[in-house]
Amino acid sequence: MKIASTVAAFSLSMVLAGGAFAQEKQQLAFVVNAASDFWKLAEAGVEAAQAELPEYELQFRYPAQGTAALQNALMDDLVAGGTDAIMISSADPKNSIDAFNRIAAQVPLFTTDSDAPQSDRISYLGSSNVAAGVQAGEIAVQSMPDGGKCMGFVGFLGADNAIERIAGFRQAVEGAGIELVDVRGDDVDFARARSNVDDVLAASPDINCMVGFYSYNPPKIYEALQAAGKLGQVTVIAFDEDPVTLGAVREGSFAGTVVQDPYQWGYQGMHLMADYLEGDTSQVPDDGLIIVPTKVIDKSNVDAFEAIVKERIGG
Repeated sequence: MKIASTVAAFSLSMVLAGGAFAQEKQQLAFVVNAASDFWKLAEAGVEAAQAELPEYELQFRYPAQGTAALQNALMDDLVAGGTDAIMISSADPKNSIDAFNRIAAQVPLFTTDSDAPQSDRISYLGSSNVAAGVQAGEIAVQSMPDGGKCMGFVGFLGADNAIERIAGFRQAVEGAGIELVDVRGDDVDFARARSNVDDVLAASPDINCMVGFYSYNPPKIYEALQAAGKLGQVTVIAFDEDPVTLGAVREGSFAGTVVQDPYQWGYQGMHLMADYLEGDTSQVPDDGLIIVPTKVIDKSNVDAFEAIVKERIGG
């Protein structure tokens, strides 16, 4: 009986030890700024990285709403739940510095899409939003040789990615007779994004150019112009690769779109955090900026680009 008890105790200890080992996978999290189809490519990149990082548990997390408070609460929950490193696209980086520093004091913190360089984040991986804005401005210059008046539409007016894209656009159109009259924010409220465009169409008939700075803004511009019977009468410059946007580029309703590479943010971001946890900091540059280039999509290359997008998201 004593031998049987000893064997049973040993077996139980091995089961418990096995459970402990099973729980020792380190956890990496990618936190986005709001629910949007834009993030499907980043999620696909995270899934691709998971296949190459079986010793890690990778998470892709959306906040309940696109607010800094809920994002920061989500990060607190992740850290409390044992997450070992986090990459985040901040909804409001300037007002999240204290929260970011609190998280960074506990786990390695990285940013993507919208940076928070004043925080203790380790590095930023994503687009150069100024360069992307310049590319959008170059589309406008090429499409409107006689100049024009543009209205911009964006989610978070205070986010670095918005500020930098707008600045890049203005830089590129300077001296070309093109004016970005104003930019309307919507806080990632899709109904408000549409009503912003409707309001401009009703109140500002002199606006002959519209710029959608966030992924969902161009589709809302398309909807509003279509409803008003003005597709093709207003030059539209877009960002990102929403299917409506790509379709509008293909049919000639949009002059072009500047696309980022969120797939690589997810894929490279997970590998970056895993390497960092393993003590390899060689991928972190001295300036903390890892830039994934943006690209202009127009009628000449939209079909090839869309084929790549569909392959990456499995459809």
